[in-house]
Amino acid sequence: MPMNFNTLFRAFDAAMALRDAAKRFRGDAPSPQTPDTTLSPTSAPGSALVGQIETRLTNVVVAALKEAFDRDHARMELERAQLEEQRRRAEEALRLELRRQAADRELARLRLIGSAALIGWIASVLLVVVRVNSLSPVGRGLSAAGWLLLLGSLGAAFSAQGRLNGAVTESSTPIDAGAGGTLALWLLIAGLAVSAMAMLF
Repeated sequence: MPMNFNTLFRAFDAAMALRDAAKRFRGDAPSPQTPDTTLSPTSAPGSALVGQIETRLTNVVVAALKEAFDRDHARMELERAQLEEQRRRAEEALRLELRRQAADRELARLRLIGSAALIGWIASVLLVVVRVNSLSPVGRGLSAAGWLLLLGSLGAAFSAQGRLNGAVTESSTPIDAGAGGTLALWLLIAGLAVSAMAMLF
């Protein structure tokens, strides 16, 4: 911007210098000894030439100013577009970060459910092995049902984790474990409850 105005000022100074030179060449100031109000035949063409030069110089200065303002306007529009693009990228990065955090929380919940189901299944198997002779047929049946429920919870948790990993890469898919996450939780609760009941028989 400062370079544009320096160029314009120099052009304007040059125009003014040419104008002053043209006025001196034309000889605007008449001598006081010969007051004459009429124009001589040689002064009219010089006057017309100076008028044309002044008009052209004025047009050049105006065109230069217009070009400088247009260039500044284009630069401001470009900067505004760049700022808008940076703002859009920042919003997109924030949205992706929020999605990633939500996915991490949901994955941690599903891993906790899966770990609890696996630990509950192992504990139930160990208890049955230890008390295999003292368990009644009803207790053995309930233990088997508890194993199936806990293994089902573990499988549902793994399935929900796979679905959630796919949802993270797709921006249009909501971050939700879906029915698999809910099923894994209820199967875990039911499996633990049935396994606990099996120990009573």
